[in-house]
Amino acid sequence: MFAFLKAIVLGAFLAFIVALFIGSAGSSGGLLSVRLVEVSTYEFYWSWPLFVVGTALSFGILLIMGD
Repeated sequence: MFAFLKAIVLGAFLAFIVALFIGSAGSSGGLLSVRLVEVSTYEFYWSWPLFVVGTALSFGILLIMGD
């Protein structure tokens, strides 16, 4: 269970960093569907498909590493 919670944090970090570079270049990233998200007065680039893939990758790596 803790591996999945750690994977969510790592997946969000990966999605934020990669979407930042793709979005700031003016691209949507094709299947990654990078979009500009506005929350209150803050704007940032985000991609749900990238978040899901990053979380799955992180979860797999954390499970392989074990305790």
